[in-house]
Amino acid sequence: MGTIYDLAKKTGFSITTVSKALNNYKDVSEKTRAKILKAAAEMDYLPNAHAQSLSTKKSWAIGVMFSEANEVGMKHPFFNGIIESFRHATEEQGYDLIFASRNLRNRDMSYLEHFKHRAVDGIVVICSDRMDEQVQELMQSDLPIVVVDMDSANCSVVYSDNTEGARLAVNYLHDLGHRHIAHIAGDQTIDAGAARVKGYELAMEALDLPIEPGYLVNAGFFSVEEGKQAMEKLLDLESRPTAVFVAGDQMAIGAIEAIHERGLRVPEDISVIGYDDIEMIKYITPKLTTIRQDTDEIGEAAAELLIEQMTAKERRAERRVIPVKLIERASCAPVNN
Repeated sequence: MGTIYDLAKKTGFSITTVSKALNNYKDVSEKTRAKILKAAAEMDYLPNAHAQSLSTKKSWAIGVMFSEANEVGMKHPFFNGIIESFRHATEEQGYDLIFASRNLRNRDMSYLEHFKHRAVDGIVVICSDRMDEQVQELMQSDLPIVVVDMDSANCSVVYSDNTEGARLAVNYLHDLGHRHIAHIAGDQTIDAGAARVKGYELAMEALDLPIEPGYLVNAGFFSVEEGKQAMEKLLDLESRPTAVFVAGDQMAIGAIEAIHERGLRVPEDISVIGYDDIEMIKYITPKLTTIRQDTDEIGEAAAELLIEQMTAKERRAERRVIPVKLIERASCAPVNN
């Protein structure tokens, strides 16, 4: 495997330069860093973690916390996609991720206490519950932090352009001739849910379409069952919608099941458009038209914002809003007159 002395001899650089290159110091040129990293890979050289930590005064560890009302965490495809992208981007810079538990050696402690105990260099919080006291404590701490899927002026945040996404969905249904468009919404205590409701209302107003009584249904926290229950309420209305914009793909799957159970067809009788673009919707019948959230770009942006803070050893408050995109599949069709 070799030592840092062997690596310095092989590359012709000093031990100090090799050490700086391996620890991402900015006063090493990219050409020099690339040459040293290439040689390190060829030698299968791995720096001693304790020595690296002592020389850089960093742990090279990032704390990860999930906070969302359904408590599904990484089992949700959207969150899973983000954390995988984040892991890949931070791993390239030499960081490990720590998924904290609040129970450490049978002692109940806050996430902030645990992250400080582990001496992490920074924290990423994937959060849809802004009322979570643990999240608030982390956001008010002095540690570098980035929060994903929530807006805040107090720390760096990354989230999708949810208002624009809702507008894209409503305009697409309108272009297909639909005028009776309902919305199955996420809970408005969640930023994403509130922003998508706002986008739906603004789009309907801009198209001079009234939101008919009962057409805006709060389906809670984005589960399949909640989407199904919300769709059943819409199907019971005397004036049934011809199209439904659903605030999450999993809820849309539940909505389609409710429509099929009433003997109706998607999209012939009711068009359905979802939100997220999770993998499984390519394989349901019909394949779901949806608004894609770019989980790769969200994760990479979160990693970039956090690494900048950890390198500068200071907290910053920067906002990144990631564009969304309409993905056309088979669950929407021109209105059936």
